[in-house]
Amino acid sequence: MSGRQTAALEQLWPVYGLRVDDAAPFDPVSLFGRQAPLVLEIGSGMGDTTVAMAAADPDRDYLAVEVHTPGIANLLDLAQLRGLRNVRVAEGDALDLVRLMPPDALDAIHIFFPDPWPKSRHHKRRLIQPPHVALLRSRLAVGGTLHCATDWAEYAESMRITLDGDPGLVNRYDGYAPRPAHRPVTRFERRALAAGRPIADLLYARRGPLLTPGV
Repeated sequence: MSGRQTAALEQLWPVYGLRVDDAAPFDPVSLFGRQAPLVLEIGSGMGDTTVAMAAADPDRDYLAVEVHTPGIANLLDLAQLRGLRNVRVAEGDALDLVRLMPPDALDAIHIFFPDPWPKSRHHKRRLIQPPHVALLRSRLAVGGTLHCATDWAEYAESMRITLDGDPGLVNRYDGYAPRPAHRPVTRFERRALAAGRPIADLLYARRGPLLTPGV
């Protein structure tokens, strides 16, 4: 880690960080100091996307979950530089954190470029699989959005099949979504495009009585 990242971790973690193991009971009002719609980002990497989206969306709170310490430190540093108060970061297993949340707690879940585990024998480690999707969906409010993105074509198709198969989700588009303008282009995404790997976005919402595809 750089000196700036180390300082950010030391100074800001006690205020803006939490460990998943210490997150029970989950209380977003105490965590953020206000009551607002909550966005969960699973696997925030170096934090660029989280910070950019939170800065453009001050009326919602953003909770990032990451296991990579330099990424956590960089996110804290970026949030401080931009003076953001609607960003927090959790360290640990994202699914364990989701299990601590009550139903309908989330306005959106973002899963951008998760590990594709490309070898067939490792597919069971993928995040987007039916039991995990059912858990994530149960924590979304009706109409809440599950937004996934990947640069791995085979995983994109696997994601689409899995998400289509969840009875509580509805695809907001006919297949893959057009690239949303609100999702920032990261260095990782630029490298993927330069290598010839197209990006697939998938936008699903928790089904409700008036929610239909394309709405």
